[in-house]
Amino acid sequence: MHWSEVAANALAAKGDKHIIASGITPSGEFHIGHLREILTGDMITRACKEKGIDAEFVFVIDSADPLRKVYSFLSSEYERYIGHPLAKIPAPDENGNPSSDGRSYAQHFLEPFLEALEQIDVKPRLIDNYQSYANGEYASRIKIACEKAEDIREIIERVSGRELSSDWYPYNPIGHDGSLDGVVVDGFEWPFVHWKQGGKAGKSDLRKAEGKLPWRVDWPARWGWIGVTCEPFGKDHGTAGGSYSTGREISELFSDHPPHPLTYEWISLKGKGAMSSSTGNTIGPLEALALVPPEILRYLIARSKPNKAIDFDTGMGLVNLTDEFERLSSKDFEAIELEELSRRQRVNFEDEIGAMKMSQISHKAPSSLTFRHLAMLCQVKSDDEIIEEYGEDIAERLSRMHYWIDSKHFPEEMRIVIRDSPASGLDKTYLKTLSEALQTCEWQVDTIATSIPNSIKEAGLDVKTAYYTLYQAILGRDKGPRLAPIMVEVNRERILALLKQ
Repeated sequence: MHWSEVAANALAAKGDKHIIASGITPSGEFHIGHLREILTGDMITRACKEKGIDAEFVFVIDSADPLRKVYSFLSSEYERYIGHPLAKIPAPDENGNPSSDGRSYAQHFLEPFLEALEQIDVKPRLIDNYQSYANGEYASRIKIACEKAEDIREIIERVSGRELSSDWYPYNPIGHDGSLDGVVVDGFEWPFVHWKQGGKAGKSDLRKAEGKLPWRVDWPARWGWIGVTCEPFGKDHGTAGGSYSTGREISELFSDHPPHPLTYEWISLKGKGAMSSSTGNTIGPLEALALVPPEILRYLIARSKPNKAIDFDTGMGLVNLTDEFERLSSKDFEAIELEELSRRQRVNFEDEIGAMKMSQISHKAPSSLTFRHLAMLCQVKSDDEIIEEYGEDIAERLSRMHYWIDSKHFPEEMRIVIRDSPASGLDKTYLKTLSEALQTCEWQVDTIATSIPNSIKEAGLDVKTAYYTLYQAILGRDKGPRLAPIMVEVNRERILALLKQ
């Protein structure tokens, strides 16, 4: 059974209506590691709906969170915005300076992420938590948090094993300077908390966006007012003493129930470690989708159980991943007799069919043109020639493929550059023998692929030398991709001209 179905079954046992949630702080460029969280939630939602469960997926935008520091992609001008809610500070321009385009910092980083979600067919209900504070949706639980401040302090210190500062309070007001930093609460009388910042007194209305709950309190509070029943989250939140552990107990203080948890592992860039927005070790979601077809990106997440780390390879690993997806796409699952399978084979079968279901893009028709073949075509033919053969629907895939080929991610072993003129100093006997065979054979992959070894045998040349000769004659290199598919897409006369010595 696919992992999304396992989660759906667990939820079905608890009721017939569920809200699955995901949330991200828009503090910097999102990366495909963030997509694992939101795709995990989306797939659980899909699995629930397939079982007839009333399920909804929500995505919480943590725009009330403050700017923690001046990240490497920001100018020093953002120093004055440290501690300010991301919803209330200006977006950075192309130089990392605060812009005057009217957009917030949160909007700037959120917009490309939402565009990516549309491409991968994820359609959650969006909840902006700064607006939720402004609308008073947190108010009832903020009231309880303030009334039970010592109880919450005890839970956090006991469960997390760390000591909170003496001035810690389960609500962070926004001070006179617009920042949450340096503000100390010294009194509570519903609906206000009273505070001081730099010795100057102030008060905040708990029914408005004049402050926020700290993360370990905010999370269980939203579970309650949103009605979250399931939430995937990273392993950092799921460790013993982590945010989920404290959240479970705090949610009970709110008279709520904690959601069904699903902890996921990180996505790492092959050879570079876990992705991080703050360090710049990222591939943004739109960059990823410029490289990877959306169904393949979904498949990357669907094929791996959430507790398994993913090593994302944008080179040959991407090619192999796509090969695997295309192999499964052409597989006739209905023809397989489950009774004839071993237990392990049946588990693999269920995982495969589940992964394929969860990889589908509703608005996209499957294509018979493979990823490998398109990569080759884009290097030996013009876009007009490819579109003429495969239709206008191929244009989007062409654009994505060209982006990949032109990027640093494209594997050199797949790079194709057809020679402009014949090479000198190559074995004339073999090339003459092959030329004669290619002049009369059908210009098809199978016949060309047969002519090559037959000509090697006829010329009496060792295989290694023959293939070296052929690759040098056509590509000007020692080795490379399979030649027959390349040759069939190139004009016969051009190939024969390159074989002349």
